[in-house]
Amino acid sequence: MTREEKSIAIQDLTAQLADTKIIYVADISGLNADTTSNLRRACFKAGIKLEVVKNTLLAKAMEASENEYGDLPSTLKGNTSIMIAEVANAPAKIIKEFRKKSDKPILKGAYINEEIYVGDNELDGLAALKSKEEVIGEIIGLLQSPAQRVISALKNQFKDEE
Repeated sequence: MTREEKSIAIQDLTAQLADTKIIYVADISGLNADTTSNLRRACFKAGIKLEVVKNTLLAKAMEASENEYGDLPSTLKGNTSIMIAEVANAPAKIIKEFRKKSDKPILKGAYINEEIYVGDNELDGLAALKSKEEVIGEIIGLLQSPAQRVISALKNQFKDEE
């Protein structure tokens, strides 16, 4: 790869990083072609962009980015893939699903809404994160509950008066 090609690749990665708030860094090396193809297909269906990257280029892109990646660049050793998603827990769920059949992919770390998670031990916690829609649904449910009780009480009051 020429110096110019590396510069273009770093610019592309920096632009990708700037456009997203959810990035997972994983090791998918050692997966056979069939399993890798299944992983890519699952990511595509879930709206996740999976891309194998060079560690040095990703580290430079993280450094050039306006986001603060903390210790995440220190995980860039060996083979590295990035998973870029819209839903915070989607990549973790896919990794967990694939781990039922093999020991890969291994989570190196994640950047989610300015929070840094480093290490494969974070996988269960990340998979349990609630999506924005789930949290909004819970809040709406909590807000509706008292109103429903008031309406029910009023209905009962009017029934008693009849």
